[in-house]
Amino acid sequence: MNNIVSVFIGGGLGSLSRYGIASSVGLLTAKLKLNFPLATFTSNLLSCTILAVTVAVISSKADVSPGWKVLIITGFCGGFSTFSAFSYETIDLMRSGYLLTALANILISISVCFSLIYFITKN
Repeated sequence: MNNIVSVFIGGGLGSLSRYGIASSVGLLTAKLKLNFPLATFTSNLLSCTILAVTVAVISSKADVSPGWKVLIITGFCGGFSTFSAFSYETIDLMRSGYLLTALANILISISVCFSLIYFITKN
């Protein structure tokens, strides 16, 4: 499969998944009246997990098509994770006076997502 088509398909599926997470987790966040951007955190957490598992599987199997790697890592994970929303929501928390929540968002998101990728892809 052409890499451009792979990225297109993966990105579309990732974006749809991101929208589904935002819709469902967003309802929960509103219901619980949480200031923490749980939907973005959930999307990024799941995306990092999928990326790390994909890298671990691909590095252990030489016969995985490069098209699948592009579809999942660049396409799906690129469409599913969202650094821009993470950044915007963190700045919005700061501007709204929720400095501790913003700092928690930064520390939790980065430490959990980095740790997931580190430990899952560790040889």
